[in-house]
Order: sequence, then structure tokens, then C-alpha cells
Amino acid sequence: MPTSPPEELLEIRGAVAELCARFPGEYWRSLEPDRYPEEFVRALTESGWLAALIPEDYGGAGLGLTAASVILEEVNASGGNAAACHAQMYTMGTLLRHGSEEQKQRYLPRIASGELRLQAFAVTEPTVGSDTTRLQTSARRVDGGYVIRGQKIWTSRALHSDLMLLLARTTPFEEVERKSDGISVFLIDMQAAGRRLSIRPVATMMNHATTEVFLDDVEVPADALVGEEGQGFRYILDGMNAERILLAAECIGDGRWFIEKAVGYASERVVFGRPIGANQGVQFPIARAYAAIEAADLVRYGAAARFEEGRPCGAEANMAKLLASEASWQAANVCLDTHGGFGFAREYDVERKFRETRLYSVAPVSNNLVLAYLGEHVLGLPRSY
Repeated sequence: MPTSPPEELLEIRGAVAELCARFPGEYWRSLEPDRYPEEFVRALTESGWLAALIPEDYGGAGLGLTAASVILEEVNASGGNAAACHAQMYTMGTLLRHGSEEQKQRYLPRIASGELRLQAFAVTEPTVGSDTTRLQTSARRVDGGYVIRGQKIWTSRALHSDLMLLLARTTPFEEVERKSDGISVFLIDMQAAGRRLSIRPVATMMNHATTEVFLDDVEVPADALVGEEGQGFRYILDGMNAERILLAAECIGDGRWFIEKAVGYASERVVFGRPIGANQGVQFPIARAYAAIEAADLVRYGAAARFEEGRPCGAEANMAKLLASEASWQAANVCLDTHGGFGFAREYDVERKFRETRLYSVAPVSNNLVLAYLGEHVLGLPRSY
């Protein structure tokens, strides 16, 4: 039986679908190769959906992660691309859980209203990749604050953000007992940083608005620090669990879009006197991809529930991301195979969505690293890296 969100979230799903209907495939195709969907993000912001996780006291909707995941899922299921704005969802966790009350009062109402955009999440670096504890970006304490120097890569939407959540070392790697110590989180006002912060777009195979960021002795005040100095790696793990659950939901949305497109085409396309969907060679792969999406969906809801309850959810969040990204890629290939040559025609949107969903097997964490995490931390196998 198909899975569905809790009853109280069905209204949210319907409202998001109604908004997305104003931005059909023609809109998303018109953005290729690299125009940011300003109009769509503005509409999503004005409707309050990007403030879903911000508490009502700060001007947001005060919803949980399950509701947020349904919002992003529906964007993708409607043929859009939630990657244009999803960071504003998952960066909230770090600020809400570990930010000071003054930071929340200063920023959250303006983010909720759309006055400020928090879309940039600067973690990965060119020389260390997924080995986050080895990051080279440094934050040196000075009178009144910090001076930050370093380089980030794959910092998506940095050109479309006012604030950036950034991870930097406040204690050199050589001076800490545990490699995850000495890392801190900063909330950077990008306009205040001026010319000492420069951004270079990185062209990719899909329209993803990702960039490389250079920080040349950027001065930030002491109150740019989120939480305690040196505890940033632990704070970011909270955000990463939320990120993986939300991305799993996006993949499930992609998968549903691919399945719907494949079923529609297989039912209507007649070859050799009958619909191609009557052929088991076409029908069975679609059915198998559908089953994979539904199974991943159950894990997504379980992970989101654990996150909302404040229970450990690292394994569940990672499994949700792994299973959903593999299921969406399976559905993408099935949809392309079902359409045959027409799957490569831009007007069908299959090739666009095919490129977009391929990303999630690799980012924001490689599925191989997810398997390594499960092998070591869940199954107790020897560390592989």
C-alpha cells in the first residue's frame, strides 16, 4: 500500500503542489544552464514554506522536520528542483539548537520574512573533501572577534545568500586530542565581509548554482560564533542528519515524478498494436522502482520522527539518504528506458530530472561513505578509512 504523510500534513502537500503548478517544466527548462530560480524561491518564501522550521515566536511556521521533508518532496514530485533552496531548511537546525537567543532574535524573523537569505553552507574544501576534520580554513581570535582565512568548494547558492554558515578551525589540528575538536561554526554576514570574501561559480552538469568561496582574512565579530568555540563539528552533525533526511525526501519526490511519467508514457505509447506498458520487460522495472521508492519512504519517515523526538538518528538518516538516492536513480533509469529516444528530448523534462537526481548518490555525502558509516558504527566492523 502506498505510504503517505501523516493526515495533518496532507494539506501542506496539496498547498505546495498548487504553488509548484505555477512553475511547470517550461519554467525550469528556461533556467538552463545556470540561471537561479529567483521567482520560484521568492514564491516559496512568501508562502512561508522556507520558514517551516523556524518557531512561531520568530515569525516562522514552527513545523517539524517531517513537514519540512514533505514540502521539499512535493517540490521535486511536481517537477521542480528543491536544491535551489533546501539549505535554508537544514541550516536552521544548527542555529536553532546551538545559537544564542540574541542571534535567533536578530536573524530568524528576517530570514522568515525573506529579508535575509541563509542558503550557503560552507563546509567542504578542495584539499580534504569528505575528511571534514582535516579542514584548513582557520579562524584566528583577535580583539573583538575572529579573522577567517581559507577556501571552500561546493558552497551552493553562495551568490544568492546574505548569510553563510561556515565551519573553520579555531585550534590547529596538531594541537587537539581528538581530531573533531577545535572546529567552530560561524554565521557570516556576507555583505559585511566585503571584498575579502570572493565567490567563483562552478559550472556543473545540472543547474545547481554551486560555487567556490575564498576568504582572505575576513573579519567577523565575536558574536558571529555559533555556540561554544571548538564544538562546531558536533553541532554540524545535527545539521547533517537533518540534511540527509530532507535530501532523502527530495529523492523520493524525484522517484515519484519518474514513476508517474513512466507509467503515463507506458500506458499511452502504442507499439506493435498495444501499449508498451503491457510488456513485462517495460512493466516490471517500473513496478520494481516503485517498490524501492516506497521502501525508502518508510525509512525517511522513521528517521524524521527520531530527529523530531531528539533521539539518535545518524544511522536512520544515513540509511534514508542511501536508499532514497539509489531508488530515485533506479526510477530515473527506468523512466528514461521507458521513453526511449524521447527521454533525451528536453521537452519531456526526463533528461533534466535525470541529471538532477544523479547528484544525490555522490553529495552531500557519497553513498560509499554512508556504507562505511553503517559498517563501522552500526555493524561493528573494522574501520575502513
